[in-house]
Amino acid sequence: METWTVKQLLEWTTDFFKKKGIEMPRLDAEILLSTTMKIKRIELYTNFETEPTETQRSLFREFVKRHSMGEPVAYLVGFKEFYSIPLKVDPNVLIPRPETELLVLETLDILKTFSDNSFPIVCDVGTGSGAIAIALAKNWPKSVKQTTIIAVDISSEALKIAESNAVLNNVDRQIVFCYSDLLSGVTETFDVIVCNLPYISCSEYELLPNHIKNFEPQQALLAGAQGTEIIERLTSQLPQKLKSGGSVLLECSPMIAQSVATLFTGWHSVKIIKDNAGYQRLVVAAKK
Repeated sequence: METWTVKQLLEWTTDFFKKKGIEMPRLDAEILLSTTMKIKRIELYTNFETEPTETQRSLFREFVKRHSMGEPVAYLVGFKEFYSIPLKVDPNVLIPRPETELLVLETLDILKTFSDNSFPIVCDVGTGSGAIAIALAKNWPKSVKQTTIIAVDISSEALKIAESNAVLNNVDRQIVFCYSDLLSGVTETFDVIVCNLPYISCSEYELLPNHIKNFEPQQALLAGAQGTEIIERLTSQLPQKLKSGGSVLLECSPMIAQSVATLFTGWHSVKIIKDNAGYQRLVVAAKK
C-alpha cells in the first residue's frame, strides 16, 4: 500500500492547486492539511515524514476537492486571520481582506489624536464578521481611555458571528452589536465612523472570480449599478450621526474612489489614501 507523508501530500496538493490556477497553492495546502491534522502550520515542517491517519487523509481529500472547485479556504476551515486576530467565518460573512487592515490603521491614527481623558465613540457600519471593530478594540491607543464601539449590520446572521468573535478575542465588553440598516437603527452620535460597505457595481460583480461570486454573500459585495449606492445612503445619514469635527473613513474600490470623495464636497477635509499596491482604497473626511 502506498504511503502518504505530510511532505508528499503537500507537494502533490500544491502542484494540483497550481494546475487549477489557485492563487496561493502552497499556503492553501498547508492551511488545509494543518487544520485536518489539528496542528499549527509550522508543525507541518517538523512532521514531514509523519503519515496522517486515514480519517485525516479522507477529510483532507474532501477539502482539496472542494477548494479546487472554488470554495474558499477560510470557509472550509471556518476561520481567517485579520490584523493578527483569529476570526470565525462562514458564508454569512465576507472573508476579511488584508487591504482592509489599512482602514484599521488609519482609524487608530485618528484615535491617537484624542486627548488622554477623551472617550471618543466609534461606530463600525456593516461590521460583518466584526473584523474592524474587534481589531480596533484590541489595539485601542493607550493614551485614550477605553470606550464602547458600536458595531452595526443589517444581517442578523453576521451579527451572531461577530458577537462570537468578540468573545473569542476577549473584547465583548468593549463592543455593542446592533441590528441596523446602516445608521437608521442607532440613536447615538459618533466621533468616528468607519465602514467597509458593499461597493461593487453590477458590471464589476459579473466579472468577479467564481470563488468570490459563487460563495461569498452577495449582500456584502453588491452595491448597485454604480457601486456607490449604499455609500450614498450612508452619507445622507452622516449630518445627524457624526459629531462636529468627527471623521468618517470608508473603504472603496479604486474605480469609485473619486466619485465617493465628491460626496463630501464642502466638508472640512477630504482625502483619498492609497493601499500598499498603490490603489486608491480609502476615502477619509472630517465634518466641519
